[in-house]
Amino acid sequence: MNNTTRRRSSSRRQTLVPSTPSGEPKTTPPSKAFARNQSTPVDHHPSLGSEAEEGGYLDSYGDRGSPVDDSQTGMCPGQETDEDSSTPTTDPSSLSRQRPNLKAQDPISGDELVPVSQELAHWITLQAKELKLRQSDRQWAVDLVNHLQNSLLEFLKKSDEHPYFQSVTVLNSGSYYEMVKIHNPNEFDMMLKLQSPSRLKWTELDQYHGLFYKVALCRTTRSHIRSFLLEDGLTISASKIISEMHRLVRKFISTYKVPDRRWYWIVNRKRPNSPAVTLSLLGVNNGKEELISVDVVPALEVPSSQSWPQSARDGLDVDNWLGKKTRCALTHQTCFFVPKRPPGRNLGEAAKECWRISFSHIEKEIIKYHGNKKTCCESGAPKCCRKKSFKLLKCLIEGLKQRYPKELDALCSYHGKTAFLHTLSIRAQDTLWSPEQLPVCFMYLLGALEGHARSGHLPHFFIPSANLFAAPTFPRKTLVFLTNALEEQRRLGLPLLVPPSPAPPLAVQSPSNCQPRPDAAQPCVSLFFHSNVYMFKITALIVFLCLVVCCFLLR
Repeated sequence: MNNTTRRRSSSRRQTLVPSTPSGEPKTTPPSKAFARNQSTPVDHHPSLGSEAEEGGYLDSYGDRGSPVDDSQTGMCPGQETDEDSSTPTTDPSSLSRQRPNLKAQDPISGDELVPVSQELAHWITLQAKELKLRQSDRQWAVDLVNHLQNSLLEFLKKSDEHPYFQSVTVLNSGSYYEMVKIHNPNEFDMMLKLQSPSRLKWTELDQYHGLFYKVALCRTTRSHIRSFLLEDGLTISASKIISEMHRLVRKFISTYKVPDRRWYWIVNRKRPNSPAVTLSLLGVNNGKEELISVDVVPALEVPSSQSWPQSARDGLDVDNWLGKKTRCALTHQTCFFVPKRPPGRNLGEAAKECWRISFSHIEKEIIKYHGNKKTCCESGAPKCCRKKSFKLLKCLIEGLKQRYPKELDALCSYHGKTAFLHTLSIRAQDTLWSPEQLPVCFMYLLGALEGHARSGHLPHFFIPSANLFAAPTFPRKTLVFLTNALEEQRRLGLPLLVPPSPAPPLAVQSPSNCQPRPDAAQPCVSLFFHSNVYMFKITALIVFLCLVVCCFLLR
């Protein structure tokens, strides 16, 4: 905002919010001209970055793991390290240089403020209230999902076809259980935790910067998992796991009945790069409208005696936010692998059988216990607006994707979630997130996402070497379009969040409301004239009939 605008708006009551790192907002609206805008720098850290769905199936809850030993490579005890079987290591010096870059490009200075009108602050607060889920809707949806979940577990435990799935346990996941779901409780994630009979050995796939791995057992086994191993007898096949999960869930749904017979579940078609078996709840009378969607995701649990892969050890920057002790406790928890292959065509055999690492249970925990002080948002304790700010950002991202579905196809809510977690680690103090500062905090978060889009660099919160805004997963054209779309929303006062103005009254007035006004006089006079003509015609017809009758009688 220039100085002239500041002087013009100085007489109005305003709320100060941080500006984006880009300085002055540009005026280029989201349009076809986006492709001609070359203001976004070329990303020099290409990697895989997009998530398949919300949270990229990194949304699950897990139990705390046990303290780990000194084995940090995922290798078997006594096994020699070679180029083929060792876990690739990442140079710690190169990772340590990426965190300062992240903080330097975020709007962290409290002096970088731009004014926002009192009206816009009012609409931001009002929209945050509208995003809250209704208790009746939540109860109805949770009852249906819980009944489905319990019935599926009972089916798997009794199934003799594949005993490996008899010991699965459920990790409820997704934005609903993180208490950041918006609009309707219509999406749920159900991760089925698969046990490993022994320690695992993982090998990081090249070009994916610590996100995808080849997972194998340390030694041969005679346990039930042997049915899902490749020819070498050690590598766990991701494709076999997800195919068998599809088959078992389809068999279960064929006999499952919803307690309320007005609804029924169906299994959606299998998607190539998705680790989930997606179920949809439909109505008997209206089978085209999806009411609830549930993703069933098998997740391979890393034994608690093993620590995280090398690429994840410099992530989770929460020392100044949650504390060093909390970070130590979080990194001692286990992690998971989900059967998700990298996007793209012409994948190699290793990529087709690879697994993606998941820290969603850690994400759930730090969002749940999000305060710099441990009592934040507890009963009787001071509240904050962290989750409300994130909900507003999700609403804005959802609105942008609905308006520009093709241009922003690569964008998902997990990009906003990653920017949110980075912002929490930067703005650590609870006093910066007080409820009355909701407009300030949301605009700050919006500026942080715009700053990441402008720089083309959004590091994965747990794996700093992985850039979620890197090509080819997030194309450069999409990145430029997103940057300009966020600029436009901020410059025009968030039109996707602010409701439209009420429609003007109709120009045509009813006869009873006829007034001597110029705009209403003509319709009333016209109606009066046509009414008299109609009465005249009726009277003439009656007189004519009377004359005909009289003539007939006189004869």
